[in-house]
Amino acid sequence: MIRRFVASMAALACAACAAAALAQPIVMRISHQVPPAHHLSKMLAGFAADVKARTHGQVDVQLFGSEQLAKAGENFPQVARGNIEAALSVNFQWGTTIPEMSVTLIPYAMTDLERIKRFPKSELRHFLDQKLEQRGVHSLAWLYITRETIFTSGKKPLVTLDDFKGVKIRGLNSLTDHALTAVGAATSAMPGSEVYQALQSGVLDAGLTDLSAAYSRKYYDIQKYGTVAPYFTIFFHMYVNPAWWAKLSPENRQTIEAAAAKAEQDAFPITEATAADALTQLRAKGMVLHVQTPQEEATWKAAMQKPVIDAFLKSAPQDGQKTIDLMKAL
Repeated sequence: MIRRFVASMAALACAACAAAALAQPIVMRISHQVPPAHHLSKMLAGFAADVKARTHGQVDVQLFGSEQLAKAGENFPQVARGNIEAALSVNFQWGTTIPEMSVTLIPYAMTDLERIKRFPKSELRHFLDQKLEQRGVHSLAWLYITRETIFTSGKKPLVTLDDFKGVKIRGLNSLTDHALTAVGAATSAMPGSEVYQALQSGVLDAGLTDLSAAYSRKYYDIQKYGTVAPYFTIFFHMYVNPAWWAKLSPENRQTIEAAAAKAEQDAFPITEATAADALTQLRAKGMVLHVQTPQEEATWKAAMQKPVIDAFLKSAPQDGQKTIDLMKAL
C-alpha cells in the first residue's frame, strides 16, 4: 500500500513538473543598440506585445536596448553562437563580411518612399536574406528606420560641397566614407552611441545620423547647425539564431513571422511621422536647420554617388552589380 502511495505521489510530481515546464514561456531576447527614446524602441515594443498576444504568452520577447547585452559589433557573433536568441543590426554594420548589405547606402540611390515600401517583399530582400543565412543567422524582419540624413556641425552649416573641406566628420563604414572623402572631409567611423561624446570633446567637428536619432540623442545640446538631405536609406534588420529558431514549433514560427511582417509595415508610418516631428523639435531646441533643395541634391549626388558605387563594386566583385540591379528594380 505504502509503495503504491509513494509511486502515485511520484507520478503526480512528475506530471506537475511536466506541466510546469510546458507552462514556461519561450524566451526570445533581442539585443540592439538604440536608446529608449529612439523610434525603433517603439516599433520593437509593438512587436513584443504582438508576439505575446498572438502566441497567447507562449513566447516572451524581452528587449535589451542601449547595448545592454552586447556592443553593436558583437550582436552578430553572439546570435550566431547561440548566446543570444535574436538581435538587430543596422544593415551597413556588416561591412566587408556581407558588403552587399550596404547597397542602400549609395547616396541618393534609394530614398523614394514608395520604392522603399516595396523592399520587404522584393527580390533584393530575398537575395540579402540568403547572404545572411550563409553567415549563420536567420533573417526575420527589416525595419525601415530612415531616409532622412542630417549633417550636423557646430561652427558653420554644411550646405555646399566646399563646406566639407577639412571637416572631421562621423563616418559610417569604409564604403560610404568615400562620398565624404571625395569632397574633402576627414571621416572617422563609429557607432551612433559614441558620436555624442566625440562631438562634445572635439574629436569630431560634425555628425552624420538619421534625423530622428539627432533628436533622441540630443545633438541639439552640442551642435548648432544641421543640413537635412534624402541621402540614403537605412534599415535595422532583425535576425535570430538558426538552432533556436528550428526548435520552435511550426505554429510559433509562423506566428512570429506574421508579427515581424506587421512590424515591417508599421515601421513606415512610424518612421515618417518621427522624422517630421524631429525636424520640428530640433528647430524648437534651437538648431538652425537647412533642408536640401532639389538643386543641392543633384550637386551632392554628382560628386558623392559615383565614388561609393565604384567602391561598392570593388568590395563585392561577384554580386555587387546584381545587388545594384535588384535595387534599381524596386
